[in-house]
Amino acid sequence: MELITKAIRGTQDVLPADSHKWQYMEQTALAIARDYGYRELRTPVFEHTELFQRGVGETTDVVQKEMYTFKDKGDRSITLRPEGTAGAARCLLEHSLHNGALPQKVVYVTSCYRYEKPQAGRLREFHQFGAECFGTAAPQADAEVISLARAVLTGLGVTGVTLHINSIGCPTCRAEYHKALKSYFATREEELCDTCKDRLGRNPMRILDCKSPVCKAIAADAPVMLDHLCDDCAAHFDEVRACLDAAEIPYELDTGIVRGLDYYTRTVFEFVSDALGAQAVVCGGGRYDGLIEELGGPHLPSLGFAIGLERLMLILEAKGVPFPEPPRCEVYFAPMGNAAVRACFGIVTRLREGGVSAECDIAGRGLKAQMKYADKLGARYTIVVGDNELETGRAQLKDMETGTTEEVALDDSLYTTLYNKSLDRQLAGMADLFGSVMEG
Repeated sequence: MELITKAIRGTQDVLPADSHKWQYMEQTALAIARDYGYRELRTPVFEHTELFQRGVGETTDVVQKEMYTFKDKGDRSITLRPEGTAGAARCLLEHSLHNGALPQKVVYVTSCYRYEKPQAGRLREFHQFGAECFGTAAPQADAEVISLARAVLTGLGVTGVTLHINSIGCPTCRAEYHKALKSYFATREEELCDTCKDRLGRNPMRILDCKSPVCKAIAADAPVMLDHLCDDCAAHFDEVRACLDAAEIPYELDTGIVRGLDYYTRTVFEFVSDALGAQAVVCGGGRYDGLIEELGGPHLPSLGFAIGLERLMLILEAKGVPFPEPPRCEVYFAPMGNAAVRACFGIVTRLREGGVSAECDIAGRGLKAQMKYADKLGARYTIVVGDNELETGRAQLKDMETGTTEEVALDDSLYTTLYNKSLDRQLAGMADLFGSVMEG
């Protein structure tokens, strides 16, 4: 038999055997963000194309080369979101969240879409954990957002990650910096790739982000933004660093960071892993003080970050970071006879309603086949129920790991027995996991 089709290149399925890892990663990140005062936001998967052209920037690779854009049946230009910030900013304005208490802190787990060459940690459909802090110009906010990103990585047990920070100034001081860049790159314009030749006239800072080895080599000796900061931007960056020092958050100055999106201003940062070679950046973010105005809103200084979840998963697996055990069937009921089938179905339903993972035969199998199935499920316990068990109201609960049995009543007390066994194991598992993370 030949499949009609397969998954589109650059996308991947998350199978049931692995989904618990993703759930753990996402839920841990969301829980840590809640401690920082962030609440979850969910936005549509597609937006009007203009949102990304205006917000992300027409000179970026994302807009020029990578967006999935199409016309809908109303002849409107629609784009699958290539990143999360622009949609979150649009939502903020559309629903007037900026009229509430500021700053507005939001967090999201979202899918994004970019047409680029698929490789490890870089897919055409990928997922991000993102955080946005709208409505504060204070440098302390920069430090807090960086602290949140670091806390998520640390909370998941990630090691070998270094924080890199830079400032790319404001529009005022960046204008002078652009002049210096244009002067520098003009002397070697013929060596630049075609894309960077176009960038030279439109936005020379984009050359610093080019992936071409030739352009990267040329850019290595280019003027740096830190030497061109205005007094306000320099003071802001000094205070960000002072806050990081006060919180004992180590960092490295990296004048090569400009980030790939045009909306960034002042502080930009990346967390770089030692586990992934060329695809080393697991988290990136910074301040975007002009984005809200660019989208038609008031002046609302803001900032945020995004963590690539596929890349984060690769790091966790490469580092051998422990995950909680996948969910397992707590107890499997193996009925023999029609009366037992009905009775077991009723018992299993009540156990599930109480939060116990329970299964019973729904395929009409014989007893031997049922026990094989229970073993494949990884059931912790099994209970065989026949006419005798129904008559006495008691059955044997078999531990599938040790082979030991104990007699249990087929009444409400069974729920208490199984729930307590499950709870004890969950608490022990959480303690083991916490200990492993702390040791890491």
